[in-house]
Order: sequence, then structure tokens, then C-alpha cells
Amino acid sequence: MARIRIYDPALCCPTGVCGPSVDPELTRIATAIFLLEKKGVDVKRFNLSSEPQEFVEELKVQKLLEEKGTDALPVVIVNGEVEKIGEYPSNDELASWTGLSKGELSKKDKSKNNITLL
Repeated sequence: MARIRIYDPALCCPTGVCGPSVDPELTRIATAIFLLEKKGVDVKRFNLSSEPQEFVEELKVQKLLEEKGTDALPVVIVNGEVEKIGEYPSNDELASWTGLSKGELSKKDKSKNNITLL
């Protein structure tokens, strides 16, 4: 199965899903990662503000930051190869990389009128 590493820009918390106005893209990726972890996928996120050493130790990320600055973030590395620069992967991409179905990367919250969290 895939090994996925996501190098986030500086966020206020590990998921970026906090504060008065939440970016829906951060909510979607946080939900997808949570569900991937539940399925046993080796996926990790690193936050530039709280884990800068991870950005230094991953030479591909370090090089992108030197070339493009923080505009390169987020950087997504799958099985050691850079797959995305400057944007989060779609649920289709995550499904393709992991062999899961796209439906397995959305979550129905039954306590809130069957709203699908993307």
C-alpha cells in the first residue's frame, strides 16, 4: 500500500481546521486523512510551523522550498516521489494511490442529517 507524506504550510494547529473561518479544503483533506488512517494507510502530515525539522530532513521538500519558497506548499510525496506541489490531492488521487474507492474517502455523519463531509 502507498506511503503518503503531506508537507503543509504553516497552520495554526495540526489540521488547520480551527479558528473563526475554516477553509473547506483543509476540512476535506483532514477528513480524508482520518479515513485513510482508519483503513491502515501509511499517511502523515507535517506542519511547517510545528515540525520544521521534517521539511529539512526531506531533501525533495527542502529543494522545492529553496526554489519556490512556501508557495510550493503543500507538497505531497507518495512512495518517495513528489506527486503534488502547491495543492492538496483530490480524493480521486488519494483513492488511486491507495487502491481504495473514492467513496471510502468521504464520511457520512449520521448525527447531522446524513450530511457528507468531503
